[in-house]
Amino acid sequence: MTSSRSDRPLPEHTHIAVLGAGFGGIGLTIKLREAGFDDIVVLDRADDLGGTWQANTYPGCACDVPSQLYSYSFAPNPSWSRTYGKQPEILAYLRTVAERHDVVRHLRLRTELLDARWDEAAALWRIETSRGPLTADYFISAAGIFAEAKYPELPGLESFRGRTFHSLHWDHDHDLTGERVAVIGTGASAVQFIPEIQPKVEALTVFQRSAPWIVPRLDRPTLGLERRLLRHLPLAQKAVRGTWYSLIEGFGLVGFVDNRFRHPYELLGRIQLRRQIRDPRLRATLTPDYMIGCKRAIFSDAYLPALDKDNVEVVTEGIAEVGPHAIVTRGGAEIPVDTIIFGTGFTTIPTAFDRIVGRDGRSIADLYARRPQTYLGAAVAGFPNFFCTLGPFGAAGNQSAVYMIESQVAYIVDALKTLRASGQRRVEVRENVQDAFVDEMRRRSADTVWLTGGCESYYTTPDGGNAGLYPSWSFEYRRRTRRFDIESYEVSA
Repeated sequence: MTSSRSDRPLPEHTHIAVLGAGFGGIGLTIKLREAGFDDIVVLDRADDLGGTWQANTYPGCACDVPSQLYSYSFAPNPSWSRTYGKQPEILAYLRTVAERHDVVRHLRLRTELLDARWDEAAALWRIETSRGPLTADYFISAAGIFAEAKYPELPGLESFRGRTFHSLHWDHDHDLTGERVAVIGTGASAVQFIPEIQPKVEALTVFQRSAPWIVPRLDRPTLGLERRLLRHLPLAQKAVRGTWYSLIEGFGLVGFVDNRFRHPYELLGRIQLRRQIRDPRLRATLTPDYMIGCKRAIFSDAYLPALDKDNVEVVTEGIAEVGPHAIVTRGGAEIPVDTIIFGTGFTTIPTAFDRIVGRDGRSIADLYARRPQTYLGAAVAGFPNFFCTLGPFGAAGNQSAVYMIESQVAYIVDALKTLRASGQRRVEVRENVQDAFVDEMRRRSADTVWLTGGCESYYTTPDGGNAGLYPSWSFEYRRRTRRFDIESYEVSA
């Protein structure tokens, strides 16, 4: 972050405290300011804004949603260099938007949340941070769900004498050239960085638990003519955004309408696999054994060709142990390794949720561990004057996260405007309203491909339930969040 304004001291009290300076926190601050709220502090433990796009810097890091859709509707960017933005360009976009809308002066970077507790007697939030305490009338979490690395438990890992790191904490100082590298995991991050490192390494062993569905990405550089057209014809940019929205929204046909709609998508994946993998045995290894959409399908044109190179081996046997210089499979094979890279994804519950405690002494993480629960993914019973973005049942499996975030931001801002206009200060969603919403989500999820598609993923809870995806169309969700329904809440002065 180039500005020193984000290093200003914490105030003793603020009207609105926001946790997280990614897409959610930046967008929320902009819309709060537009609504006339100015006493806002945005807390983030990182040394720069950007959230996920500040933290993930691995080679090939890019969005898997087209850039025209993975951006704010109120801050269109006609100058994306590619169909799918890469990490540096997305981070630059967020910085530009934050500077343009004067969000930076509200930021307090390098400020980690240590504890946040609702004080019923004082009717405010008491917040402890790594830079000191503050209180807030309202506390809003915009903490991302891809914020902390998830590591597998591997016997003997502590004895390994080579280098290990997770894709979230990429070691840019470590040269992989000529090394024997093991990649554990084949999720979205691994699919992006494997083609980048494959040409450099002597040997690359990819440990695959289950094959991901890979469908064509069709990424390309945008033409100068395209960028000029979008810059001078805003309606053209809206049309492009609308087209991408409709195409991606169509994945809902597979997710929650009828899994028979999966067949065209699966055919597309199989055609790509046959076209890019020559070896029939490798092709069989890379063929998923579950329905597309059961877990996150991945857009890539480079991943499969990288696996078909002579210096790459895909291993499906589980890992028995890690030795000082090798990984041993359950079948007894010993694979020499110099560096282990974990592409094993992220924790489903951010650690910050362990530190946010409501009126009855329970944390958000305590509630989520029992069952995913919110109201509209934006409020939580037992947590007065608290809102959040992308809470359980506030994320979509078939749409850009930014679209869902903007829906929640509009709902939260309308809530605070409604309270201001009515002279009310305390607000908490009614428990029976939240329970009815969670029960609705459970019923509507029962026949979704996420639960019936034959796989395990972060889409599901350990007992096989929906971990938090909204089981319907994103435009329906936007309609539900367009207005703050004060009748669903307990409010008081």
